[in-house]
Order: sequence, then structure tokens, then C-alpha cells
Amino acid sequence: MNRFLLGSAFAALALATPVAAQAQQLPPAVVAIVDRDRIATSCTQCVAATAQLNAQGTAYQARENQLLTPLRAEQQSIQTALNALPQGGQPDAALAARYQTLQTNSQAAERELGAAQNTIRRNQQFVVSQIIERMNPLIGQVTRERGANLAVDMSITLATNPALNVTDAVLALMNQNNTPFNVVAPPPPQQPAAQQPATRPPARRGNRDRE
Repeated sequence: MNRFLLGSAFAALALATPVAAQAQQLPPAVVAIVDRDRIATSCTQCVAATAQLNAQGTAYQARENQLLTPLRAEQQSIQTALNALPQGGQPDAALAARYQTLQTNSQAAERELGAAQNTIRRNQQFVVSQIIERMNPLIGQVTRERGANLAVDMSITLATNPALNVTDAVLALMNQNNTPFNVVAPPPPQQPAAQQPATRPPARRGNRDRE
């Protein structure tokens, strides 16, 4: 799975406007470091969800080959037949019909594969959002328990002191939750159909128009 770029959300916690700084003295920062990417790729339910997403990708590849292999073969066959025509010759009706069928089938395959790609992409994003939703409260819990008031993702810091790293503690809490992640995203909301403008009946012609 891709790295979870969440460092900006935690970095925002360190910001304060000049007005707020004048109104209230900020406490010294006590920092905890967490590797969210390692948690999201190694927790038990995360690994299980990743395996299911990979299976979806494998099924997509198989379907893509099933659709495109015969289309490519037919395209090559039609091209060979066209190349065999005498100079200035035109394809007969049968060859023209084959070409039209190829175009129709290619467009249908493109629509099906495009929809499948969008579904897999939504499923991936859905899993990521569930992992983040489960992980973030645990980061806050461990951070407070360790006496820190600021959590920073490892990807945006150069700190390497193991005493500051709470990743293992958060990962252990993640593994205590045996609820699997849902790898099938809900369907996207349906877009309302565009309302067609009302058509006005043709105006009746007057007697003068009939003359």
C-alpha cells in the first residue's frame, strides 16, 4: 500500500497565531514519534485487507487479459487483411463489418475495465480511511500515556531517539482489534439526471399562413 501522507495533519498542531501566543503561554512541546506507514502495512487486519485488495487486482488483470487478448488478435488479423488489398482497393462488406464489430467490442471492454479500475481505487481509498480512523485515536491515547503533547510522523522528522518512538505501542493496540476492515467501498452517490427542457408544441399556423 502507498505511504500515508498524514504528517501535515500533525504538523498543523504545532502552529499558533501571534494573538494566541500573546493570550496564553504555550507549554513546552513533548514530542512522540510514530511510523504510521509501518503500522498501516503490518497490523494484522491491515495485512489481511491488503491481501484482499491484491486479490482484486489479480482478478482485474485476469479479466483484462480475457477481454484484450482476442481483441488484439482480431485487430492484427484485420490489419493483415487490409495490407493484402491491392493498391487503391477497398475492403469488402465482410471485412468492414468485422472492423465495426471490433470497434464496438473495444469500446465495451474499455468501459468495463475503466469501471473496474474505479471500483478498485475506491476500495483502496476506503480501506485507507478505515485504517486512519482506527489508528489516529490510538496514537492520541499512547501519546498521552507517555506524557507527550505532540505526535509527529516519522516521515517528517529526522529524530531517531528510540525513546521517543511509540510505534510499537500503537501497533500492539491495533492488533488487539480483530474487526476486519471492509474492502468493498459503498457505491458512489448517483448524480441527478439533468432535467430536459420542456419542448413547446409547434405554433398553429393562421389562415393567412395557409394562403
